[in-house]
Amino acid sequence: MTYRVVAISREFGSGGRTIGQKLAERLNIKCYDSELIQKIAEESGFSKDYVKKEDENKPSYWQTPFFTYNYKATSNQDVIWASQEKIIKDLAKDQPCVIVGRCAEYILRDDPKVLKVFIHADEEKRAQRIVNVYGEKTDSPEKRIRDKDKQRRAYHAYYTETDWADAENYDICLDSGRLGIDKCVNILHDLYKF
Repeated sequence: MTYRVVAISREFGSGGRTIGQKLAERLNIKCYDSELIQKIAEESGFSKDYVKKEDENKPSYWQTPFFTYNYKATSNQDVIWASQEKIIKDLAKDQPCVIVGRCAEYILRDDPKVLKVFIHADEEKRAQRIVNVYGEKTDSPEKRIRDKDKQRRAYHAYYTETDWADAENYDICLDSGRLGIDKCVNILHDLYKF
């Protein structure tokens, strides 16, 4: 089977974005990650800064100790999600590409030409990466990792009703901490061309 699209989900600090970019470069196809923010802004009508700020946030509802407002009205995040879903489907239809994050593996779950990938690594390797590569502060990178992964998991669960890190949602799960970035790229390249 030859795949057209690679949808990469990743733990924070695992190098999933880098793997996606290197894979796309090697396959000579486009990689969409932060580039999607501009497209989502144009589709949704929100500013790019607003979309970036609300990225991977699930809607929150107004609560008091005595009353919870949980009516499922369309929130700004729902509008962003609908725009994101449309754009990802359009990109997958239009051209071979790599899409990093934004629940692309779920949005494209029924397309047999999509290789669904999850990149993970142990917390220590991810903490080193976010300090050395991303320039995060060294005081508590582990807390930043846990917070970011918790946010991604909640967002994913809200919009997909699936567990973001469940291996059953993916064709392949790779430990970038053990394998290294380049080996992950090589494996995905070989699978894409299979």
